[in-house]
Amino acid sequence: MIKIICVGKVKEQYLKDAIKEYQKRISRYVKLEIIEVADIDSDNVGKILEKECDLIKKYIGEKDYVITTEIEGKELTSIELSEKIDIVFNQYSNIVFIIGGSYGIHDNIKGKSNFALSFSKLTFPHQLFRVLLLEQLYRSFKIKNNESYHK
Repeated sequence: MIKIICVGKVKEQYLKDAIKEYQKRISRYVKLEIIEVADIDSDNVGKILEKECDLIKKYIGEKDYVITTEIEGKELTSIELSEKIDIVFNQYSNIVFIIGGSYGIHDNIKGKSNFALSFSKLTFPHQLFRVLLLEQLYRSFKIKNNESYHK
């Protein structure tokens, strides 16, 4: 099973449609759950990160393999990501991807991470990034199964 824990909700319909489409495509290969936790409103960045941390931790199991998405993380090619997912599923039954909020991911969550993944040094809107992650997961399963899609 893959769980994607995200801070905040998707508002734009076109992004909701894309997410729904990739969820449907990925469901042919693995059970997928997207968990949205509240986007905290405060002037204190530390409090925001702490509250988001508490909300995220509720959904991480002791035996989950946790991948945080961070600018400081390791960049992988699509093929390398596919291989990583395959290797992890040989040892773990659940992979959890975490997409933080506007201020990133609390250090306590980073401490629980088995792997920090970066898609780029660029900053993406969190709602759009969810679509990018889903597309890459779909691509990973297509690569693993030697199905045409990846070029």
